[in-house]
Amino acid sequence: MAKYDVNGRTVLITGAARGIGAESARRLHGKGANVALVGLEPDRMEALAAELGERVAVFEADTTDTGALERAVAGAVQRFGGIDVGIANAGIQMTGAVATAPERSVERTLEVNLLGVWRTDRALLPQITARGGYLLNVASLAAATHAPLMAAYAASKAGVEAFTNALRIETSVTRARVGCAYFGFIDTDIVRGSFAQPSSAQMRRMLPPFMREPAPLVQAIDAIEKGIEKRSARLWAPRYVGPALALRGILQPLSEFQMMRMGRKDLAEAIRLADPATGADKPEDELLGAAGITAGTLPGAGPTRSIGA
Repeated sequence: MAKYDVNGRTVLITGAARGIGAESARRLHGKGANVALVGLEPDRMEALAAELGERVAVFEADTTDTGALERAVAGAVQRFGGIDVGIANAGIQMTGAVATAPERSVERTLEVNLLGVWRTDRALLPQITARGGYLLNVASLAAATHAPLMAAYAASKAGVEAFTNALRIETSVTRARVGCAYFGFIDTDIVRGSFAQPSSAQMRRMLPPFMREPAPLVQAIDAIEKGIEKRSARLWAPRYVGPALALRGILQPLSEFQMMRMGRKDLAEAIRLADPATGADKPEDELLGAAGITAGTLPGAGPTRSIGA
């Protein structure tokens, strides 16, 4: 299959103000693409647009707002003549146990991460299919491995995977292609903010050593770039995510056993710390979730500029 070249084509990215979204925009713009930045933080997106120069458009939109997404798509089409690639990247994570997490936190996670992808895809599909382009939905390793204190996030990302699988088949009757991205812990504000929570720090003690620190952001961007070039059905980063997806039927029961038996004390303490009544975990931003927590609090953490899904 010939390489799908983004040079001269238009890419629309949600969650484009930070991290995976912003860095994808930088990479693809550098490859000659027009980029439409869609997100909640207009100041950040305008700064990115100023950095990149020409061939950039900014649209403020929340993925919970169908009208705003449709206006962003229409604006990008008006500016660039069409949209060839869509990256439904916007997502949030809010740490909490099912029994005690604020109702608003759980519902917004599901609303942004799952229904936001649906709204984005619906708005983009007429363009993507007409132009034989590529639509990439960003899920997570959490779609296959379901950890405590991440129930809403895991459910939303598992939903994104299932939604994308069905859409991929539906879209196969056109010239367009649909992909799903699975990322583990990547060095973004959403991960650093989550890791900075005392409850999450407690949970990290039960993770394998190679998963306890976020992988460099560039690994996710490399995977996205290659995935677009091949219009891949699936892509992932870091490398361990691929085998983890293949072995999901084994790893999930094993991780449950390890946490429920061997890690019982750590698990109980993590659940206690996550309870808002204790005041142990830091408040999370109502719109951005864990990404709204001041970053750079982890040992060895450098300055951050990013958020990912």
